[in-house]
Amino acid sequence: MAQLSTREKLEILADAAKYDASCASSGTAKRHSRDGKGLGSTEGMGICHAYAPDGRCISLLKILLTNSCIFDCHYCINRKSSNVRRARFTAQEVVQLTLAFYKRNYIEGLFLSSGIIRSSDYTMEQLVEVARSLREDHDFRGYIHLKTIPDADPELIRQAGLHADRVSINVELPTIAGLARLAPDKSAPRIEGAMAGMKAAIVDTKDAKKRFKSAPRFAPAGQSTQMIVGADAATDRDIVARAAGLYGAFGLRRVYYSAFSPIPDASAVLPLQRPPLMREHRLYQSDWLMRFYDYRPDEVADAADAAGMLPLDIDPKLAWALKHRALFPLDINRADRALLLRVPGLGVKAVNAILAARRWRRLRLEDVARLTVSVTKLRPFIVAEDWHPGALTDCAELKPLVAPKAAQLELFA
Repeated sequence: MAQLSTREKLEILADAAKYDASCASSGTAKRHSRDGKGLGSTEGMGICHAYAPDGRCISLLKILLTNSCIFDCHYCINRKSSNVRRARFTAQEVVQLTLAFYKRNYIEGLFLSSGIIRSSDYTMEQLVEVARSLREDHDFRGYIHLKTIPDADPELIRQAGLHADRVSINVELPTIAGLARLAPDKSAPRIEGAMAGMKAAIVDTKDAKKRFKSAPRFAPAGQSTQMIVGADAATDRDIVARAAGLYGAFGLRRVYYSAFSPIPDASAVLPLQRPPLMREHRLYQSDWLMRFYDYRPDEVADAADAAGMLPLDIDPKLAWALKHRALFPLDINRADRALLLRVPGLGVKAVNAILAARRWRRLRLEDVARLTVSVTKLRPFIVAEDWHPGALTDCAELKPLVAPKAAQLELFA
């Protein structure tokens, strides 16, 4: 590997990290250094003007330790057979880079992943060393997210949880068959085994914290995972079912979805085109329905068409409502919270506001309109003090009336 400057390495390895979507910094324990001790904080707005090579403004220093890899996953730009420029940081280079960026107020923390070099254990040792050095040698109290390697020794993954706020173990693809075909070096049972071990460690630490104040914290922001969408034949129904299973089995904080993107020198087994980005967006919306709107996985899947795909022109909540018109219209002055959350156009905050306001008076349509972006979507699905949709709810051409109108984007808007 040619000798590269730190700037050149950063350019290569920050660009290589942009394909990993699971770098949110929510849910961690609050720490600060306002008392003059330590360095960094997990609090604040977190947007500190750090720019990735593709122009995005990010609050985390998001890099790979190296983009070299001994694995040959078909969908990965950094696979062994890929013809890309390679670079590698040492553990101490990442530590110094993180501290330098933080002191310049560019970042709030670190998201660190890596290709696999030499072996899974060796690579995991390097990742853990970065987090250990930041925490113990420099008393860094900012956010750290480590992407762990399922094949590594369980003790190394445990050490990652002791130093990082969040750990993530990618399941990569929604189906076991897809993983076996596109990532033959990876094993679904090993991935799930590592996730189960991480869950057990998180639960054990929480129990210990209740009994002993001196018990060490362990991945306070939990664990997350990521699935690539569109690289295999998995339908949206398959993906929703897989995500629900992961939430239930491993107590994940988030499942992230990343639309497959064609890569240079792509394998012949990969699709020639990337899936619509709107598909990724709809999957995030379906994920939101399960996490915050109390939809069961089978209910979200019911919004899909006969081929198992969520509609791209309307959101999953509206698609579900159009398929279950017998439930509507709902009286906003009487319906309980669980039912109001099923009304298209009403979010969690709007529903909470409705429940609070109707304790004092009966709500009119204009009252509800103040709580939502557009009342047009709501009209066929609700009854208010001065409004009843009549036959509108059962209208055969209801979808065009409530679906968002297509608009031509302006080139220089």
